[in-house]
Amino acid sequence: MENLSIKEKLSGGYCNSLSHYARFPTREVNIGDIALGGNNPIRIQSMTTTDTMNTIATVEQTIRMVESGCDYVRITAPSIKEAENLAAIKKELRKRGYEVPLIADIHFTPNAAELAARIVEKVRVNPGNYADKKKFESLNYTQEAYNAELERINKKFIPLVKICKEYGTAMRIGTNHGSLSDRIMSHYGDTPRGMVESAMEFIRMCEAENYYNLVISMKASNTQVMVQAYRLLVETMVKEGMNYPLHLGVTEAGDGEDGRIKSAVGIGTLLEDGLGDTIRVSLTEDPEFEAPVAKALADRYATRKQSAISPSEPALSSSGFPATYSPYAYARRATQTVQHIGGHNHPVVMIDVSRENLKDPYFLSAIGYNYSAGLDKYNLADQACDIAFLGDNLPSFSFPGNLKQVSNYQTWLKLKDRNNCHPLFNLEDFLKSDTRDEFLNFVTIDAKQFDQLKTMSIDRVVLILETSEEHGMAEQRAFFTFLQANRLEVPVIIKRSYKDLDADHLMLFAATDLGALLTDGFGDGVWIDSPDHQLGLINATSFGILQATRTRISKTEYISCPSCGRTLFDLQETTQLIRSRTDHLKGLKIGIMGCIVNGPGEMADADYGYVGTGPDKITLYRGQEVVKKNVTTAFALDELIEIIKGDGNWVEKV
Repeated sequence: MENLSIKEKLSGGYCNSLSHYARFPTREVNIGDIALGGNNPIRIQSMTTTDTMNTIATVEQTIRMVESGCDYVRITAPSIKEAENLAAIKKELRKRGYEVPLIADIHFTPNAAELAARIVEKVRVNPGNYADKKKFESLNYTQEAYNAELERINKKFIPLVKICKEYGTAMRIGTNHGSLSDRIMSHYGDTPRGMVESAMEFIRMCEAENYYNLVISMKASNTQVMVQAYRLLVETMVKEGMNYPLHLGVTEAGDGEDGRIKSAVGIGTLLEDGLGDTIRVSLTEDPEFEAPVAKALADRYATRKQSAISPSEPALSSSGFPATYSPYAYARRATQTVQHIGGHNHPVVMIDVSRENLKDPYFLSAIGYNYSAGLDKYNLADQACDIAFLGDNLPSFSFPGNLKQVSNYQTWLKLKDRNNCHPLFNLEDFLKSDTRDEFLNFVTIDAKQFDQLKTMSIDRVVLILETSEEHGMAEQRAFFTFLQANRLEVPVIIKRSYKDLDADHLMLFAATDLGALLTDGFGDGVWIDSPDHQLGLINATSFGILQATRTRISKTEYISCPSCGRTLFDLQETTQLIRSRTDHLKGLKIGIMGCIVNGPGEMADADYGYVGTGPDKITLYRGQEVVKKNVTTAFALDELIEIIKGDGNWVEKV
């Protein structure tokens, strides 16, 4: 095995550095003619949704995926017949001049994997159900019995390893949060540590056979779990002298803006720390739409250079990360409460409205306040902005009482009526000011100015934290660790500014930059500043990031798989239908799975589930409990709604 002395290189425990950008040094793995890891660029991949037995349809979709930016294409092979047909698909692709490496997706069938490994360039196995069991049973093992079960799995798995060695086939050991085996669940629980150990068992079996052509993944639909699992994986690999390349993905991310934001939060958080050698964005859309999103995330790091920032490195504990927080378990940073900001309050959304027509109250509908002229009142949407920045402009109408107004300090000083209006200071003005708001003062501070806080009065203060660094997330994270190390519990709103970006890139970059900090428990609010875009997009993106990080739930969450050849109904159409009738159920999580492989396991933390179990047959779940089996598709959504109503979780749509 390559020895890159990675134990010495990883000062950050799970990454090279917590303040400098540098990719985690992984070994190079050959997948056909396209190498992965090492010094290669971050590779892009997706998965076909066609029936694997339909050779021409699969070939043509694969070509569309390659043309959209895929370096690798994955195809499901649930049984021997599909595995056999991979040869026909590969032959037709080569005939048409496409050399794209193919990946066989295997779950329950070792003999299908062994056949596929002789045909394609890579196989993906899930250790949760490859020669292991997932029946949602609670099992008690003695250490002797546990080891005996491992030996049984080893005997079933090693034939595949030997075939991969013989044919030069790569393998992805792909753990999924929702499909941990009963054995792992009983021993480690439904945890990131369980995900890591599930993969490590299979990695050790491979290394015992001197097989190292491996790629590892730790996918989950919960972005916090996903990020923690990858970090634990890297730390664990480093301790054992391993440096396998990483496949990143948020499984069952959903569709549209929600799916893109959720994917960017999980994948982007890890890319920021230099982790990730190949990525797949799992959207409930045609697969050719996934690659451009993944490429937009990856391209951001293609030219990013390692650069020192201040402070140069947060103080590291013996565990390899800042002593003031753990990157392996979510805990929100403790702060004082200032006017419903900080403390135990959910993170707030702040938006710049200074460029709007402040004589017209109707513009507020874009940020969640719908004005009725007849009643002269506002109706609040579930995603209603909390704080509006007016700059030096003054409105000619009364703002809703729920919406705090913030003006630049010099303008605020001139106000006769300061009710519900608060000042925004720059740091210099704040330090020399004699007049401050008795309730709430906002102070803009650059992340480099952390040392100013040691002598600054932070009573009734909320900081607006900015950065101009290319690797700004790390600079802002260093600021937060400074606050924690010095026990400064001042609330902080994270601000990031973006120019010259289209809407898709704005969503992806903001979700990465802000989502990475929120995932680590940092931030009492978000402020996305982008003068190129309308308020509605900025507001929706802000709330989408909070939803994706599970820090503020403001709408229904759909955990829907991206479809593949196993899918038993039209996922895109079904997801939209379910969304149209349930998207007003704020706070509920509904899993929509195309087949039993991505069924109760993959929607591990969903409240309700809608799972295809046969042609025209749906099984409905409450959590992981089957409530109704084999419901005809035409009646399944109505039956699901009746279950929700019976649990007292239904409200009528207004």
